Amino acid sequence: MSKLNDDTIQAKLLQLPDWDYFDDALHSEFEFENFKDCFSAMSRIAFECEALNHHPNWSNVYNVLKISLSTHDAGGVTEKDFQLAKAIDFIVEPED
Repeated sequence: MSKLNDDTIQAKLLQLPDWDYFDDALHSEFEFENFKDCFSAMSRIAFECEALNHHPNWSNVYNVLKISLSTHDAGGVTEKDFQLAKAIDFIVEPED
């Protein structure tokens, strides 16, 4: 899969308002009611990552999950990252 150019990435981000693009990666942060809800979402996301064979860089502190997506083999953001970001949004269902 090839790296997307900045214009394509910015256009695709219009469909993902909870995600930002910087440092050659897509980034988002999700806050949950408590640790249990956060960990539950991480578990559901992990199954999706395995299905797509694409894994995020992420960190969790109590009820906050920070996610960074990039395709290391391509050296930046690819269509695969957008697929996973959409799946994560569906799983997490962030509040507006």
